[in-house]
Amino acid sequence: MLSVLISMSLMAGTALGASLTQVQNYNNNATSKAQMPDNVVENPPLVIVIHSCQSSAQSYFQNSAIPWKQGSDKKGYITVWPSSPNSGTCWDVSSKQSLTHLGGGDSQAIANMILYAVSEYKADPERVYVTGGSSGAMMSNVLAATYPELIKAVSLYSGVAAGCFVSASGGVDQWNNSCSGGQSRATPEKWKQVVLDMYPGYEGPRPKMQIWHGSVDGTLAPQNYEEEIKQWTAVFNVSQDPTESVQNYPKQGYTTNKFGESVQGIYAQGVGHSVPANLTASEEWFGL
Repeated sequence: MLSVLISMSLMAGTALGASLTQVQNYNNNATSKAQMPDNVVENPPLVIVIHSCQSSAQSYFQNSAIPWKQGSDKKGYITVWPSSPNSGTCWDVSSKQSLTHLGGGDSQAIANMILYAVSEYKADPERVYVTGGSSGAMMSNVLAATYPELIKAVSLYSGVAAGCFVSASGGVDQWNNSCSGGQSRATPEKWKQVVLDMYPGYEGPRPKMQIWHGSVDGTLAPQNYEEEIKQWTAVFNVSQDPTESVQNYPKQGYTTNKFGESVQGIYAQGVGHSVPANLTASEEWFGL
């Protein structure tokens, strides 16, 4: 069972910070936890924080390198932290079910979490954001392709292009050595078609994409950054040539490339797997 946690204030009216609370009975086989800060703003934004392999909602929340709980406490937005049901706790980004709109699988489970949070916690449906690292970054890409109508923006750290991990046998939560090693390469138009095929007929708005990757990533090869940029620039029908490039931003050794208003790539020189979450830059991308 995939789990969802929500973090609730420890004491009403007292700014003591928030802890995670299990979300129950939200009409799915998934589980999740969420964070409701003490100072929830009116019509609060919602951030979905998706963990990496060998992690969980609770451990990701407690990880000092994952700063979203501090952002929630400071700015009053809600965070939801899904937990993978799979062995090794990687996300299913390989099966047809998860790679298809309303196909079931982990992607639909997280989409249902979003709908539940909007309904039950009165989160603003126009301000729903997704972030994740490694396997969570892969799922962030998949959600952008399969449920674009639910998401305003994505900030993902060290992932692969949506559909890159597809299993030839249709297996759930299958590792893909070709993709992880950077050998799964395609033209921008082919990568775009992968996205379009995940939600056939969809012509509505799509979330803007912020893509982070390290230059010495030994788990998901740096070539995957290039494939992600190809994919999302093609989806938004913009050039792969940056409209603006900023060196040493948001940190020394990082290069931020802008491809119009909807795609941003941040390449971290000398950084491995995975790039540490940068709350300030991700919040800026989300408009928080």
